[in-house]
Amino acid sequence: MKFISLPALLLATLCFSSDRAVPLKKVKAVSTSQFLNSIGVNSAISSRGENLEKTIEAIKYTGIRWIRSGYEGSVSIDDYKTLHRETGIKYSYGLMSGGTDISRLLKDAHVLAGIDALLAFEGVNEPNNWPVNYDGKKSGKNESWVGAAKLQNALYSAVKADAALKKYPVWNLTEGGAQTDNAGLQYLTIPAGANTVMPAGTRYADYATCHNYFSHPSHPGLYDNQTWNAAEPGKLCKVDGLYGNYGKTWAHKFTGYTENQLAELPKVTTETGVTIQGDFTEEKQARLYLNLYLAQFKRKWSYTSVYLLRDRSDEDGNQSFGFYQKDYTPRKAALYLHNLTKILTDKSVTKKTGSLAYAIAGQPETVHDLLLQNSNGKFQLVIWDEKASGTDELKVGFGKKYSTIKVYDPTLGESEQQILKNADSLILTLSDHPVVIEL
Repeated sequence: MKFISLPALLLATLCFSSDRAVPLKKVKAVSTSQFLNSIGVNSAISSRGENLEKTIEAIKYTGIRWIRSGYEGSVSIDDYKTLHRETGIKYSYGLMSGGTDISRLLKDAHVLAGIDALLAFEGVNEPNNWPVNYDGKKSGKNESWVGAAKLQNALYSAVKADAALKKYPVWNLTEGGAQTDNAGLQYLTIPAGANTVMPAGTRYADYATCHNYFSHPSHPGLYDNQTWNAAEPGKLCKVDGLYGNYGKTWAHKFTGYTENQLAELPKVTTETGVTIQGDFTEEKQARLYLNLYLAQFKRKWSYTSVYLLRDRSDEDGNQSFGFYQKDYTPRKAALYLHNLTKILTDKSVTKKTGSLAYAIAGQPETVHDLLLQNSNGKFQLVIWDEKASGTDELKVGFGKKYSTIKVYDPTLGESEQQILKNADSLILTLSDHPVVIEL
């Protein structure tokens, strides 16, 4: 990204003010903390080669707000408590791969809820890859999915029957689009007339759950609007997204929600990311991860968790998904996320946000914007570009002059890169990552 000089900016202000082609739009801001709270990561915390003290350091540095976890592995509940005490982190707590012990899950959840560290519950992880044994039968993969469906319904029922836990949302199992029989997992609650194997009224979850990796075998390579498209709720999504799991299932084309319904469906992502290889350099991965969190939130995904915090040391193959390498050396992804969360730093949730009038002239389809408001009252307009290559120049104009406008670039640092005085517009040259305009 580059900025033009102040005299040129003032000239651009005059030109922009007389430009009637792009009218100002009044946009309602979202709480900055609400966006920050959506930023999550997968971590084994102190298992699978991970170290509790290093995990604490990594969470503090990156500003990540929640961890996707579960009872698999050998992590002590005391480690969860310590990590929360040191960082304020919260957890989605799930059955994970092949898990069926709902009683154990709820027992641990009571501990986490008691220290305000519980975010949500999650069903089993990818039964298309790791089948479960439930109700006396093997379920998932190429078998019937009715057992997995019954397990998810049992989890939902157990949580909602627990007086201390019923307020917490239940997230669905993942990869329901792989159902071999129509168990109705493409619905949160099976509606009347759905003609599913499980009966109408069966309740599975409060949120749809996806693993919409933005680089996927179904659409490989680096391309424009990569993370924006992965967050697409409808059939235009090129990867394993919401539509293929909740609209029309990708394996056997069982019908679920309409595209209009999918756009408003409560939804979360519990895995996404990319390994470093080919066009996906360490630099490109870092920029895409910033775009990812923004695109997901803008397109109404309440929470997004990147896979992984630290590269796996107990698995073969390309293990370069992580913000950190196996020895906890931070990648650029960790540095850039640190910068972004520092720029947006906000501890309190703004209960009543205001509106800001602005216009983006010359805005191509790869440029997106998200208006946040910090609890200190400052607006933080985040604008990002998702070009695979090249740049876009655009004007950002406001309905009035501001005494101070600060511009930040998380790929360059956590401090402002430019300060404008008594200006009502600016010109940006963007490429493949966000900038933050503070007013």
